[in-house]
Amino acid sequence: MNQMDVVTGSFGYIGCYITQQLLDAGWRVKTITTHVDKPNPFGEQVEAYLYNFERPVLLIDCLKGVDTLYNTYWVRFNYRAITFAQAVRNTRILFDCAAEAGIKHIVHISVTNPSLNSPLPYYQGKALQEEALKVCGVPYSIVRPTLVFGKEDILVNNIAWLIRKFPVFPIFGDGKYCVQPVYVRDLASIAVASTGQMESTPVDAIGPESYTFEEFARLIARTIGRTVAFVNIPATLGITFGKLIGLFLRDVLLTRDELIGLMSNLLTSKQKPNSDTRFSEWLARHKNMIGASYSSELARHFHWESN
Repeated sequence: MNQMDVVTGSFGYIGCYITQQLLDAGWRVKTITTHVDKPNPFGEQVEAYLYNFERPVLLIDCLKGVDTLYNTYWVRFNYRAITFAQAVRNTRILFDCAAEAGIKHIVHISVTNPSLNSPLPYYQGKALQEEALKVCGVPYSIVRPTLVFGKEDILVNNIAWLIRKFPVFPIFGDGKYCVQPVYVRDLASIAVASTGQMESTPVDAIGPESYTFEEFARLIARTIGRTVAFVNIPATLGITFGKLIGLFLRDVLLTRDELIGLMSNLLTSKQKPNSDTRFSEWLARHKNMIGASYSSELARHFHWESN
């Protein structure tokens, strides 16, 4: 019988690509999700189950007979009752249930440069997730992507949207901090391939190109054919700018953690690139699509029913 895997969030961004690769390889897949009634792009191929963090017995039952758990579960920011602390708690429950169910391997999607000592709750929370994984007793792999890009991306798409819509684009600080964008399909390939690794050393998922943030923004503008004024502004003003635009859009455009993490070079890695897709070439192929419309984080994850 074919291998059975579970992917958390198969209807989401990264989870969708991991799921597709597993299906293409002939594996059976089911997903654990917050919204079982969300549109299922895989139809009958993937059955959806609730996380059931408050009812671990049901979560264990869902995980029984599964070979590998691919975990993409996390939150981008605190929103109403959904917090980083709750996400860490839920992750511990998930990993403990996976151990109880006899899961053979866990592949966890983290982020580059997580740290238990980080002043940024996002990066500290990611480090706490990794700690929970290390003590759960299940063999594991940790994949730490840099800045992920793809057709369904929100952050990169909305940079392009801002460049399309406004005559001025803000460069926070000196703009010399770096990004190493990695293609989402390559990230999925790295995650799936990691199940064959015996060691539990974390691996970063890194694209072959590196840019300063200003170079990155200028490349997007040049490729989509927009002439805008790039203006350097202080980081504090950048956070305020993001909040104001977010209020207008009824969304969270940019968080403090994201901006400080970006300006602290946390979306880079010292490891050698292990992704072949060049952002510049992908961007050229998708220049008419990227930023053509705004991508709302809240609409995608919290208010999708009304879309």
